[in-house]
Amino acid sequence: MARTMTKNANQFTVYFDGSCPLCQKEISFYRRRRGADRIRWQDVSKATNIADDLSCDLAMARFHIRHFDGKLIDGGQAFVELWKQLPAFRWLGLMCSNPVLRWVLDRAYNAFLPIRPRLQRFFVRRVGSQ
Repeated sequence: MARTMTKNANQFTVYFDGSCPLCQKEISFYRRRRGADRIRWQDVSKATNIADDLSCDLAMARFHIRHFDGKLIDGGQAFVELWKQLPAFRWLGLMCSNPVLRWVLDRAYNAFLPIRPRLQRFFVRRVGSQ
């Protein structure tokens, strides 16, 4: 799904659920990579007003990025765009830009969403027991 918004144009933004232990771990991994300093990382779990075209509920439910051109992209395709911004993952982003692989990645992401709450509980238990 892609929608256009002129606000925050020319800035690559990653919207993530900072209240999710699984998401925190993943975003922390990406933020340590070369090139991450050029990305705006927005924790939507603490936001009240994200953007006209992105509600807090929608941002908490699915992974979103805003591309430099202002286009809002979600799901598996958002990961492809993120990977293209990080030199270590650029090859993966370019490979997954293939329409067939994009389709597969989007379906895999959609299949992951229903099991995300169970994985979150697993991560909370693991972090709590350390």
